[in-house]
Amino acid sequence: MTRHRSSRIDSAEVRLTPTPLLDALVPLVADLARDLPERERYRRLLETLRVVLPSDAAALLRLDGDSLVPLAVDGLSDDTLGRRFRAADHPRLAALLDGNGPVHFAPDCGLPDPYDGLVDGAGPHLEVHDCMGCVLRVGERPWGVLTLDALDPSRFSPADHPTLQAFASLAEATVRVAERMDQLALRAEGFRVAAGPRPLIGQGVMFRALQKEIALLGTSELTVLIGGETGVGKELVANAIHAASGRAGRPLISLNCAALPDTLVESELFGHVRGAFTGAVTDRRGKFELADGGTLFLDEVGELPLAAQAKLLRVLQSGQLQRLGSDREPKVDVRLIAATNRDLAEEVRAGRFRADLYHRLSVYPLRVPPLRERGRDVLLISGAFLEENRARLGLGGLRLGADAQAALLAHPWPGNVRELEHTIARCALRALGRHAQRPRILTLTAEDLALAGITAAPSESAPDLPTVEPAPLREATDQFQRRHIEAALQRHGGNRAAAARALGMDRANLARLVRRLEAPPPTASTESDTER
Repeated sequence: MTRHRSSRIDSAEVRLTPTPLLDALVPLVADLARDLPERERYRRLLETLRVVLPSDAAALLRLDGDSLVPLAVDGLSDDTLGRRFRAADHPRLAALLDGNGPVHFAPDCGLPDPYDGLVDGAGPHLEVHDCMGCVLRVGERPWGVLTLDALDPSRFSPADHPTLQAFASLAEATVRVAERMDQLALRAEGFRVAAGPRPLIGQGVMFRALQKEIALLGTSELTVLIGGETGVGKELVANAIHAASGRAGRPLISLNCAALPDTLVESELFGHVRGAFTGAVTDRRGKFELADGGTLFLDEVGELPLAAQAKLLRVLQSGQLQRLGSDREPKVDVRLIAATNRDLAEEVRAGRFRADLYHRLSVYPLRVPPLRERGRDVLLISGAFLEENRARLGLGGLRLGADAQAALLAHPWPGNVRELEHTIARCALRALGRHAQRPRILTLTAEDLALAGITAAPSESAPDLPTVEPAPLREATDQFQRRHIEAALQRHGGNRAAAARALGMDRANLARLVRRLEAPPPTASTESDTER
């Protein structure tokens, strides 16, 4: 009997003996009870996953419609975060979603890997050799996937499946906690989550501030005037505001005021009856009536002729409109969002825009920052366009070389996101044309981008670009980041908080990056390193 009791104690001691897996998972379990930012929570998750199952890259992707959207990556290039992977285009990701647990893709698997050429520090044409992943389910429905990739073809084996399955269970709990925290925060502040037809992409400080304003506007019925340069994505912002509002289930009607001749503006806005003018052979509803109960988005509102401005003002004041040729004045319930790349206050002073209409439209002015102010968001947005062009050109992988990343970050982008979209499309086609045979992975270079001014003499605001023989990707990226950070610190007198804002980073992330790169500390006094 004594031996039996001793045996039970020994067994318990064996079960409680710490293991590397347990040691790695304990901090994540503790994180479940902590109020952490979503990005930090997911970063820790992937960091721990790569400790538990050593690999070259890990990613957490959320299912959004028919696509998987990366929420966090570790060991993959920055632009991966901006990509959307359509499951139908990526059979490995589709297999993970359809699976009931861990799935291992053997090194000789013929299915293309979505991360080929995207692993940090790997050669430009090196494909992933070993891959494993697992579906994550929340509420019995597929929520997304965890993926692990290795350049070593013998890294993973079926023996790793139980470990990955255990980790996936913890990842599902982490996801549920993150979503609950997010919902509580939004509810506490009266916000709703915005989800437009095309997503706004970014992670920088200015982008997060814009997101917060969009969520705030979703709680109100205020008229919004969206300002910003051509090509910054004002229509996407309008879509996001509508999607965040109580009118999300009602129509969003758009009208580009600059694309209409003056003679048709009133008909388009307010409609007409048969016989109102030559060519009016039937009654026709205008955009205001079509948007009844929903939202009307007037793009380039500064182009409206003065006569139409007067009638628009009347509708905004009374909610009543009058079709051309009709005596009836039906009432409509429409929220108006307008956008312009003009300085409407200056247009008012010049007599080209009505002051009373300007004040009616600008109840809540919202500025969309230009791309040059958004720091490394340019790489995330590039990722979205790279994935679109990869599918369009039928390539296995489309990636940016280190010199191309540096060129994208240094360019001032006068045409903003629209210019970036066209640049990536043009560059991909140009790079493909340089190959006699279609490559499996296509790497874009700074020469392919052919951005105006990139080869010019360096200025104070743009870091030097490499002109020597290309270095390994990680080394070249580190060199560029080091110069870019040093230049930002110099411009802001050593103030890391101000430099972080200019770079589109959190101050803590900048401090960690500086330590990793072993960048010299700022020369300014300790006082300059504090928030001002």
